[in-house]
Amino acid sequence: MDLASYIRDIEDFPKAGVIFKDITPLLSDPKALNKACDVLCGFASHMHIDKVVGVDSRGFIFAPLLASRLGAGFVPVRKSGKLPHTTISESYELEYGSEILEIHTDAIKKGEKVLVHDDVLATGGTANAVCKLIEKLGGEVVQCNFLIELTFLNGAEKLNGYQIEALLQY
Repeated sequence: MDLASYIRDIEDFPKAGVIFKDITPLLSDPKALNKACDVLCGFASHMHIDKVVGVDSRGFIFAPLLASRLGAGFVPVRKSGKLPHTTISESYELEYGSEILEIHTDAIKKGEKVLVHDDVLATGGTANAVCKLIEKLGGEVVQCNFLIELTFLNGAEKLNGYQIEALLQY
């Protein structure tokens, strides 16, 4: 099954000059969705994973599925002010400004093995901030996996030292 055929390019979104990789056609097809989840799980199936961290917001689509299949817990990392309990935060730079991510202070226990999942690896700033949050709580990031990696943006460079897997690369 060619999963790349389920990714739709949207030109000039969210701003002029950007080609957005729309994953909704993949999500709407049950066979494609299941296949994508199988491959993403396969990247980490040989590891003991305690928690799968999903990144706000599209990382929330696959991360709970991965957690369930891997026998792990799911942890959301959200934008500032969206989590109801005590949090720690990490700021990072975007091409158009900065952002703050937060995680609950009790979400990761010291020594837990953590898989980070997001839909797209672009510049790497978001995933790097998530890894820092996990490590602040004493967790060990064992893999960062993505549905899509935009290799031309060199995001993997910001994740130097972490194992990176991506189902599709552009």
